Amino acid sequence: MNVQDKVIVVTGAGRGLGRGIATLFAGKGAKVACVDLNQDDLDETVRQCEAAGGAGKAYMVNVAREDEVEKLFTDVVADFGSLHGLVNNAGITRDGLLVKAKDGEITKMSLQQWQAVIDVNLTGVFLCGREAAAKMIELGVEEGVIVNISSLARQGSFGQTNYSAAKAGVAAMAESWAKELARYNIRTGAVAPGTINTDMIAAMKPEARDRLIGAVPLKRLGEPEHIAMSVAFIFENSYFTGRCIDTDGGLR
Repeated sequence: MNVQDKVIVVTGAGRGLGRGIATLFAGKGAKVACVDLNQDDLDETVRQCEAAGGAGKAYMVNVAREDEVEKLFTDVVADFGSLHGLVNNAGITRDGLLVKAKDGEITKMSLQQWQAVIDVNLTGVFLCGREAAAKMIELGVEEGVIVNISSLARQGSFGQTNYSAAKAGVAAMAESWAKELARYNIRTGAVAPGTINTDMIAAMKPEARDRLIGAVPLKRLGEPEHIAMSVAFIFENSYFTGRCIDTDGGLR
């Protein structure tokens, strides 16, 4: 797909990876629907999209809410006239050990910790993917692309039962959708970031940050644009579908 003038929805676009993905597509001439829950962050992403040479529009949406997701895709088509792509990037963390025993007391990951992550990181991807595919089919677009942002944590990550399960799930969904949606010329894929230089990493103590960097064979953090380039590859390679690209500096 040549993304020039194509309409692409990016969830979690307010900052970090999502902003990097949105601005890269805008720089290629795409029309980007930027989705998040913080208006100030969204406004800045839209400004950066326009500065990069593309068009951007902000949408305040909770991707875990079915009614809001349905309205999102109806609004995007009404505003831009079509829909060609979706990047499912929105996600949260609520880290904790499954169980922890200390001084005779056992603490457990709460159901709330589990459900909050599953609602956004897994159900949100399902809802957005479903609605995007339905709109693309309804519009009869020549080609559509859906990319889910997974994580190396899909292989299992200490203290992240909830996050790991969700990120494994979104990679599996991309495989399932590749088989189901090929008949409509909708391709799918996933990208699994490694250790990326986002606000969360920047806020870490220097020694903890150094340990993370030391574990990466390339001995440096990835940047949001590295993930954006992997997403763009899936969009632009018309024979790619149903696979997950690890973009991790060699960690895995």
